[in-house]
Amino acid sequence: MDTGLTGYILAIITINKDLVGGGGCPIFYAEDEEQQRYIALLLSRILGGIVHDLENGVYFIARH
Repeated sequence: MDTGLTGYILAIITINKDLVGGGGCPIFYAEDEEQQRYIALLLSRILGGIVHDLENGVYFIARH
């Protein structure tokens, strides 16, 4: 039985600063939705993660 970490959040990208707070991963603030999608795409490629859209103005990148 594997009890180690198997997935974790690498980054959070948002356009609304009120939706996220300080935590254990970097938070990137975008000016609009287009920039948010672009930042998420670039970071997912660089970090080797997958973008997840919470559909509330917040994207996060996770590695599974």
